[in-house]
Amino acid sequence: MRLRLIKWHIWLGWLAGVPLVLWTLSGLFMVAQPIETVRGAHLRADAPNIATPENPPVFPRIDSSVRAVSGVELAQRHDGTQWIIRYADGGGRRASIETGAYLPLRLTSAEAAEIAEAAYAGDQPLAQMQLFAADANPMDLRRNRPAWQARFGDSHHVYIDAETGDVLAVRTRLWRAFDFMWGLHIMDLEERSDTSHPLLIGFAVLAFLMVVFGLIVLPWRYLRRRKGRA
Repeated sequence: MRLRLIKWHIWLGWLAGVPLVLWTLSGLFMVAQPIETVRGAHLRADAPNIATPENPPVFPRIDSSVRAVSGVELAQRHDGTQWIIRYADGGGRRASIETGAYLPLRLTSAEAAEIAEAAYAGDQPLAQMQLFAADANPMDLRRNRPAWQARFGDSHHVYIDAETGDVLAVRTRLWRAFDFMWGLHIMDLEERSDTSHPLLIGFAVLAFLMVVFGLIVLPWRYLRRRKGRA
């Protein structure tokens, strides 16, 4: 029985050894940098204060029977203060505070670029603007929102919501490396979000059994050596 357990322990070690190395390596990489640095907090400029309008703002006309509204707020944008109507499905619309009229559904490239440049605190120049549909987000966004990607230099990406003008994310090479390591850690390199799937559970069970068999075998080896010395 002891020899059989030792043999199982060795085989399980070979099977679970690779994921254990990957888990340790990816975990070490992820804790090596503060999460604020990974998220690019040092590249985010402070949000501008909302300017006080000269005249009382005109509240937009909202038909909640067409689309459920979760809230209405004032936000400071590149061209002044605007209403942001937020919908329960995660979407939003902008409206003028002077007239209450809805603004165009999508920001133009120039509008998104101005917001991105105001939100970016790095030293790289704006190199490119690109619009992505909600169902075709790049891997480093994955927010299911239509978004403008402002690329600064070769690797800094600032994502602007194409409907509300919100700054959705700031991404760097470090974030993308962190994201890859996270996918490796949970063994989901495609979506990088599934933390409960058969492959991960299976390898976790194998690693657990390997440790259990090792703990069972180790006392026998220790006692055998003690008897040999006696």
